Amino acid sequence: MADNSGVNYQDPKNYVNRELSWLEFNYRVLSEARDKSIPLFERLKFLSITASNLDEFYMVRVASLKDMVHAKYTKPDIAGLKPEEQLVKISEKTHELVNLQYSTYSRSLVPALRQHGLCIIPDHEDLTKEQGEYVDRYFQENVYPVLTPMAFDSSRPFPLVRNKSLNIAALLKKKKGEDEEELDFAMVQVPSVLPRFVELPPSVDEAGNEMRYVILLEQIIERNMQELFLNYDIIDAHPFRIMRNADLTIDEEEAVDLLEEIQKQLKKRQWGEVIRLEVEEKTDKRLLKILKKELEVSADDIFEIAGPLDLTFLMKLYGGLEGFDDLKAEKYIPQPVPALMNEDDIFTNIRKGDILLHHPYQTFDPVVNFVRAAAKDPDVLAIKQTLYRVSGNSPIIAALAAAADNGKQVSVLVELKARFDEENNIIWAKMLEKAGCHVIYGLVGLKTHSKITLVVRREEDGIRRYVHLGTGNYNDSTAKQYTDCGIMTCSPSIGEDATAVFNMLSGYSEPLSWNKLAVAPLWLRNKFMRLIRRETVNARAGKKAKIIAKMNSLCDKEIIAALYEASCAGVKIDLIVRGICCLKAGIPGLSENISVRSIVGNFLEHSRIFYFENDGAWEIFMGSADWMPRNLDKRVEIVFPVEDEQLKKDVLHILEVELEDNVKAHILQPDGSYEKPDKRGKVLVNSQDQFCQEAVYLAKAASRQEDVANTRVFVPVEGHNL
Repeated sequence: MADNSGVNYQDPKNYVNRELSWLEFNYRVLSEARDKSIPLFERLKFLSITASNLDEFYMVRVASLKDMVHAKYTKPDIAGLKPEEQLVKISEKTHELVNLQYSTYSRSLVPALRQHGLCIIPDHEDLTKEQGEYVDRYFQENVYPVLTPMAFDSSRPFPLVRNKSLNIAALLKKKKGEDEEELDFAMVQVPSVLPRFVELPPSVDEAGNEMRYVILLEQIIERNMQELFLNYDIIDAHPFRIMRNADLTIDEEEAVDLLEEIQKQLKKRQWGEVIRLEVEEKTDKRLLKILKKELEVSADDIFEIAGPLDLTFLMKLYGGLEGFDDLKAEKYIPQPVPALMNEDDIFTNIRKGDILLHHPYQTFDPVVNFVRAAAKDPDVLAIKQTLYRVSGNSPIIAALAAAADNGKQVSVLVELKARFDEENNIIWAKMLEKAGCHVIYGLVGLKTHSKITLVVRREEDGIRRYVHLGTGNYNDSTAKQYTDCGIMTCSPSIGEDATAVFNMLSGYSEPLSWNKLAVAPLWLRNKFMRLIRRETVNARAGKKAKIIAKMNSLCDKEIIAALYEASCAGVKIDLIVRGICCLKAGIPGLSENISVRSIVGNFLEHSRIFYFENDGAWEIFMGSADWMPRNLDKRVEIVFPVEDEQLKKDVLHILEVELEDNVKAHILQPDGSYEKPDKRGKVLVNSQDQFCQEAVYLAKAASRQEDVANTRVFVPVEGHNL
């Protein structure tokens, strides 16, 4: 083993900037949109996701960096870059990304759609006479009554432009008889209450093929702009869109009422500093000059777009057009959980042994049913739950309200600071309070990101506590799209810890010690550091040492430095990191024993799983925390052990299959780029497809057996094709 005693693990050159790493992730999502082996409509979806990802990135991360620059904050990040330097690199990389997005859209997806009988009309001037008449009628009947044209001149200030809204800006000249030299500016917002695209009557193209046509709403408005400004000639009209700083600044120490303060800040989000301006590529320079000046946006933050603005409309196209099922992936139906496929109630089943849930391969219904059953069960005394993000019509919220109505003690921590879900969470919190639930609005200075439900039940042998712990939110909607794991248990020691967690959240009680759960920000960081160092010590002593860790993001400097040291000691480290990764992999003398892979597939990888070899007495943990400073130091997070021997094997199997994935995995290279693995001559392994097939197989196997409690057995099939 090489002597690495002189290695400076803290050196900024050994780290990758967080924001640039995130942009690399969005490139990986974009690569799915460019992959011709994927069904065409799925590629549209991936391109839409890159656009919505970029919007949020600018509204939060870029906005935060701009705030730092305004505040003259110059401290470098872990990669040694000051905020101003980061903004320069981000702008350069984002312009490249946007160019690739639109090249993918115009040169690959639009022609492919046309080949399959769907034409997205790029410009209203391309409409046939019949299509033009149809569009004009649609405008008069559906669009014109909704529009509000806004002028800008000496008597009228520049209109307020809402965050993320799509607008059309126009240069106008008064009709003859007036001063013909003077140009006026006006704009109209493209109404978000109307569909973004309109399908036109089908027709047959020149080659005799049946074609369907869609046109975007802004093209319909642009075609009919003259109707809005009858006394003017329209010199030029083009869509534009802005992104504002949407990062809420909340002084929790000073806020008398956190609920009130967040409601106040939410209103400001629509009118924050403009941090990005998108305009059509061919926009008149005079028009652009007005927008730049009035919106106070720098040249680096202007994106001249060669195509339709806001590609998130592609997601609506995916779901809003009928008849293209053959161009979509076959819809997967989450399978029942074998351990629950019997006549027993959920509490009886949990008493038989811990139950592992793997979403969305297995249905989220058991989690909903757990809360519903508790709400109705006369023996249940109390239900306690943390809520970070919930769905629009949440059955869990309804069950909690019903439980309070049934006389149960219901305590719910609703995290008001869950970004972009603040408004939704305020609505639910008020509704739960009205139903009689005790609602806690998070902790001052911390976000509560843990996923835990505690049910306290009176039974023949005394009080028993049932607990659900998970890696994902209590959101029945996203549970169909995100990969997450959870465990249901009635372990007394975990039940004690769960009670301690809720006492800590609702009062001032901080226990001196915990049985099984590791909680941030108290001692989760120290636990992970101890586990990593134990592997390092074992490797140096010639014992078995290995780490496998799966998470969304890795950017904590202390953790990364410990991983570098472990690698230099000979610990084999396999990381599965979906998004941001500030660690450099495969660098001789630093990280040659570390591999990093990112899996981007039909489902969003969201689970957090941690494996430590421990000289053969291996341990597995799951939880809500990534290896990021905010998760370890500024949030309430829970990481829990998987103790049942069969469940440990099942969870290790999840990690092993993902490490074999050579279809949806991207491997981090020493130069910081990501590449798909070489598949030549190898059995193809798509981990997400594999888990779908296994879930179907296990559910079928369980349905054929009377005793299904122990059907958690994976059948080894070459290439993982069941």
